[in-house]
Amino acid sequence: MKKVNLSILVVALIMVLSSCSVVGGIFKAGAAVGIIAVVVVILVLIWLISLFRGRSN
Repeated sequence: MKKVNLSILVVALIMVLSSCSVVGGIFKAGAAVGIIAVVVVILVLIWLISLFRGRSN
């Protein structure tokens, strides 16, 4: 029964959220948020690489 309810929910969300509205929401958030997200991801990757390089020495 839970699978049926989950399937109905997923189908309903797909119908409600068209790809155009999702893209519109992303652009409403602004380029600054995207740039900040990219910078954060790059910093986390650099931190992880330095963490593993420090362990090997």
